[in-house]
Amino acid sequence: MFNTKLPTQSELPTSRQLLRSTVIAVGVAAALLVTVVMPSEYAIDPTGAGRVLGLTQMGEMKITLAAEAVADAAVQPAAAPVAQASVPVQPVAQEQVATAPVAEAVTEPQPALKSDEVTVTLKPGEASEIKLEMLDKATVSYEWTTNGIPVNHDTHGEPYNGPKGYYHSYSKGKQIKGDKGEFTAIFDGTHGWFWRNRSNSDVTITLKTKGEYLSVKRVI
Repeated sequence: MFNTKLPTQSELPTSRQLLRSTVIAVGVAAALLVTVVMPSEYAIDPTGAGRVLGLTQMGEMKITLAAEAVADAAVQPAAAPVAQASVPVQPVAQEQVATAPVAEAVTEPQPALKSDEVTVTLKPGEASEIKLEMLDKATVSYEWTTNGIPVNHDTHGEPYNGPKGYYHSYSKGKQIKGDKGEFTAIFDGTHGWFWRNRSNSDVTITLKTKGEYLSVKRVI
């Protein structure tokens, strides 16, 4: 009924051969886990081979993108103001209306124009943040450049006494060597720049600012 010839006892692999094949397979799997999977997925590189192959940088970028996605999801939109119901006003006789003096609108003075230049140096994997204290509707122009090595950046603001984790992003980018522009604060608070060095070399960043801000300080 069956035409296939069954193997003889001598043709079957021995227990030692099966054990050796199993050990080799386990060793290959462990090597791939340590040199490929862990660096590319979790940025864990115990052997250093992942960074040489560029896999560790891939894992670090995945972790950064995941963290930024969580931070963006945590920002809740501000609730729309509730419109007040209109109340009918009863007419008042002309002779009962007293003319009151009109008070002039008081405009809160904006801070005088400032200009600063700040330089920071980041080691591989290091981050830094520089913030300006600004009032609502104050405007600042800026320009920052690196010494030729690209960095990741996020230009954003955080209100005084705001909800935990809330921030407003004006612009962001990955692996760029500079940026310039202008933004207007949408609330009283701190507004500025966050950089992270994902390269294998030191990066020097020079930031120039000019505008209506109270102070400038390095937070990180």
